[in-house]
Amino acid sequence: MSTTPTRDSWKVEASYIAKNTHNPIRSIVENIVIEPNPNKLMIALSIGYQSAREAVADYSSNEFVQVDPKDVILCSGCSCALDLCITALARPGQNILIPRPGFSIYRTLAEGLGITVKSYNLRPEYGWEINLDDLEAQIDENTAAIIINNPSNPCGSVFSRDHLTDILDIAARYYVPIIADEIYEHMVFPGRTFYSLASLSNDVPILSCSGLTKRFLVPGWRMGWIIIHDKQNILDEGIRQGLVCLSQRIIGSNTIVQGALPAILRNTPQKFYDDVIDTLYEHSRLAYSHISKVPGLNPIMPDGAMYMMVYIDLTCFTEFKSDLEFVQCMLMEESVFCLPGQCFDYPSYIRLVITVPKEMLVEACLRIQDFCERHHCKTSQTINELDRIGIKY
Repeated sequence: MSTTPTRDSWKVEASYIAKNTHNPIRSIVENIVIEPNPNKLMIALSIGYQSAREAVADYSSNEFVQVDPKDVILCSGCSCALDLCITALARPGQNILIPRPGFSIYRTLAEGLGITVKSYNLRPEYGWEINLDDLEAQIDENTAAIIINNPSNPCGSVFSRDHLTDILDIAARYYVPIIADEIYEHMVFPGRTFYSLASLSNDVPILSCSGLTKRFLVPGWRMGWIIIHDKQNILDEGIRQGLVCLSQRIIGSNTIVQGALPAILRNTPQKFYDDVIDTLYEHSRLAYSHISKVPGLNPIMPDGAMYMMVYIDLTCFTEFKSDLEFVQCMLMEESVFCLPGQCFDYPSYIRLVITVPKEMLVEACLRIQDFCERHHCKTSQTINELDRIGIKY
């Protein structure tokens, strides 16, 4: 439990950068109140597609939450969306809370702005749920925002409705807004359900970040968005306006994709989504089945996204001092490359990506098994002994 005095009410102020980023084009356009000629088709050649924002609003609305196009800010990918949210909400001397293990870009973006990063722990033994006591203990009077990543990279976890409600209760108690990284929204496996934080929040302001890249399998198209969910009007106008102006520092997101966005979001058939989930689920079960049999490794079955975290019992691989050494040697000997847990501030793990073709995934798992059996203390001793007495292994 946090014992440091914290806020006693909602006081969320825009950062200096957000307040002082000014785009004259945006200011002029937003203050034009003249109605176009109703007898002629409107042709917009100014700053982008309102229809794209409307499409995102429609796509993100459901029976639990309704999104207004004015609350949508288009960005150059989801990482850009996260950058803008952190930049707008926090300033040097403040801190943001990020998950551990978690996507490293959060730290990169914050520390580059002079913002302190504090980590709260996830619990692998409970499917990577947040350690709520640890989350609460990290909050102090300088905490500007909490980043919640659900579904998770690198864990592939999907939080339950009750768990998300508990998270919101903590944020409300300490008056801290949330940046919701929900780029893997809807990418959940059978038996699990995705709940957006905004659909469950009555008072906590949520800046929800998402985009095209993951669900629609279009990496590199650089189309993301922020949705401002602020039912109680807690965020000051400086934050809302600051997010808009910050998004214009690079003039705007990809206008070609903006033009295609309504058709992509509205016309993509459900079968496409279903096929993607079916493939990822099959691959996750396949990888889990193989890796579970590998001596010295302990995979944690994901509930969504496209990743799997695997624990390395380094006491079984005494020649390696770290997960990084393990990964480097496996790359050199087997040409299989996984990211070490150090990339996510979580040593003794590796992260597998399960999006590769099925045959390639099986081959990778077999190579991982060969590598581990060759370097595992007990199995390697057995193999050496069989070799010594002339029995082919």
